[in-house]
Amino acid sequence: MTIKFRLTILNFLEYFVWGAWLVSLGGYMFSTLHFTGLQISSIFGTMGVASLFMPGLLGIIADRWVNAEKLLGLCHLVGAGLLLAATRVTDYQTLYILMLLNAMCYMPTIALNNTVSYIVLEKNNFNIVKDFPPIRVWGTIGFICAMWVVDFSHWTISVSQLYVSAGAGILMGIYSFTMPACPPVKTASRSVMSSLGLDAFVLFKKGTMAVFFIFAMFLGAALQITNAFGEPFLNSFSSIYPKSFAVQHPNLLTSISQISETLFILAIPFFLNRFGIKRVMLLSIFAWVFRFGLFAIGNPGDGLIFLVLSMIVYGMAFDFFNISGSLFIEREAPHNIRASAQGLFMIMTNGLGAFLGGFFSGRVIDHYTVNKVVDWHSCWLVFAGYALVLGIVFPLAFRYKHKRLHVEEVKPHP
Repeated sequence: MTIKFRLTILNFLEYFVWGAWLVSLGGYMFSTLHFTGLQISSIFGTMGVASLFMPGLLGIIADRWVNAEKLLGLCHLVGAGLLLAATRVTDYQTLYILMLLNAMCYMPTIALNNTVSYIVLEKNNFNIVKDFPPIRVWGTIGFICAMWVVDFSHWTISVSQLYVSAGAGILMGIYSFTMPACPPVKTASRSVMSSLGLDAFVLFKKGTMAVFFIFAMFLGAALQITNAFGEPFLNSFSSIYPKSFAVQHPNLLTSISQISETLFILAIPFFLNRFGIKRVMLLSIFAWVFRFGLFAIGNPGDGLIFLVLSMIVYGMAFDFFNISGSLFIEREAPHNIRASAQGLFMIMTNGLGAFLGGFFSGRVIDHYTVNKVVDWHSCWLVFAGYALVLGIVFPLAFRYKHKRLHVEEVKPHP
């Protein structure tokens, strides 16, 4: 078995674990456990809370004391145990605690998985920029496959999705221990502030960077809205269109979003070089307007085409701010704090943005819920309006002169 194939399996399993529940857990909590919008969004917000500090803390441990592949395996095994425990509870408080602990275990593994891949490739004299993206794309494929397994098994509103994720997590944990050793680099001396991305806060002194990070946070909030409520929205049509494709296979429909991501990733270098980060971010913002607006007018019947278009436009909405933003930071941040700047970007999008997006979207859902029936049309219009305001304000606030970016490769994300 070649080292590239072994890393392909590693990346496939890493995101299979996440894909088994990320887009369908909201449907399970809404339709089966009957949680409120705020309760659902707060549980999804646990990923934001964990992303504020856990990746940095475990990064320090991997840098200084414990092999990265062992830490990766341990996190997945503990996370799998927490998911198994979550299958046995139905009350909000306990599930919240278990999913928070699970997020604290899983969210750092995204960076640890990349670290292991980079070290192993480098040790075997491979070109990371050239050879990692084709390996990493299998992570997205793993995410999609997990969604399809849950969908075709009709577990989108069942606790069984957590069993699937836990099983994959155990396999991933054991498999991680078989990877080549990735010991700490004794000469590395990153400070705690640097590892957590906190020393990059100096970038807020520069107006354009401050505006960029703030809007990155707002767009991170938009991402959390569809993570938490996309599936409950599709499930809400079960009484009107019980035999429709969208109701019978919500995960399969949603997976179009992930497939779209892989296609828009390929377009990022062209758009960045041709139009610059300001216009690319603006395209992302208005893609979110269409994402939410198409949900507002779509349905599994004669409005199915609008749901499909919403899934397709998601690729632009996500990639054009997440990956393009990361590349922009790589170019603009000073050399000595580039790693910290990337950490700050994660804090603003997956941390603060995800937390705030989950909190406020949950309140919107509850506001438009009467007798346990959600007025989804109004909810999506509110979210579309939110994105539209961002689209109007962003070009006025973000004053940045385009410089041509020379991008050779782009690394995909799920």
